[in-house]
Amino acid sequence: PLPASCTCTRPAPSAYKFVSCFGHFRHDPFSLSRSIPLPAPGIAHLPRWDGDSLEGQGAMGSWPLLALVLGFLAGIARGSEPWSNGTQVYSTNANSGSGSNGAFVALTLIQSAAAKGAVCLDGSLPGYHLHRGSGSGSNNWLVNLEGGGWCNDVKSCVFRKGSRRGSSNHMERQLQFTGIMSNRPEENPDFYNWNRVKVRYCDGGSFTGDGADAASGLYFRGQRIWQAAIDDLMAQGMRSASQALLSGCSAGGASAILHCDEFRGMFPSNTRVKCLADAGMFLDSVDIAGRREMRDVFNGIVRLQ
Repeated sequence: PLPASCTCTRPAPSAYKFVSCFGHFRHDPFSLSRSIPLPAPGIAHLPRWDGDSLEGQGAMGSWPLLALVLGFLAGIARGSEPWSNGTQVYSTNANSGSGSNGAFVALTLIQSAAAKGAVCLDGSLPGYHLHRGSGSGSNNWLVNLEGGGWCNDVKSCVFRKGSRRGSSNHMERQLQFTGIMSNRPEENPDFYNWNRVKVRYCDGGSFTGDGADAASGLYFRGQRIWQAAIDDLMAQGMRSASQALLSGCSAGGASAILHCDEFRGMFPSNTRVKCLADAGMFLDSVDIAGRREMRDVFNGIVRLQ
């Protein structure tokens, strides 16, 4: 069964299912063989906070929580989260961990991407972190698309290209793999020994754009980055995968939805392929101020990229 905080947004029995969760997905999506009934359409009510419980009597008690949630969503929408022929891999000890946490995994820059025009917002090379699988998981692959909001106008994208969300020059040279990416069976029982990949997000458009703005020196090449990363991973052995899972969180979850069918088509029919969108659904609904914030955000992205 799915945890109560998860909603299956594609219950039809197909090659993949989309699941949105707040928190780590702890159930193997490959075991989801039955359709899951969805609640009737409507508004999901947030619990109210009165200082003692989440279901208090005072209406004023709901405002701090509401302000926190709205601020969080606005931050995500604007991308303001705290934030040769071979490949270039920065040194790391991929088997080391910190206490109960997972391995630190090196950044790999995709050298072949430059010739394809697959570059970050500032023109730097895109990259990913790959931790090799072992044992029973050595032929299975989990590809996780990094999230981090969007930039939807030139000003916000110029700001973004000076950060790790827009340039590999600012990316961490090592990332610690935790949650669904962890190499610890007690933390990640379903995927701990799979080949696990974190594809870094540096295009500002959920791996979808294919344009540029010469005046501002911006490159919107998300679709090319996606293809360059997948091509590189296929050459690393993913082509012969027995099982493959495409996942992502937030803006990365939206990417997983957008690229799911394309990902499925890259493998033979006998490869089990599924997609997992963690908090990747952004609803076109009227907010408390009477605006359609997400519609405005996505309109800006489409016009720009």
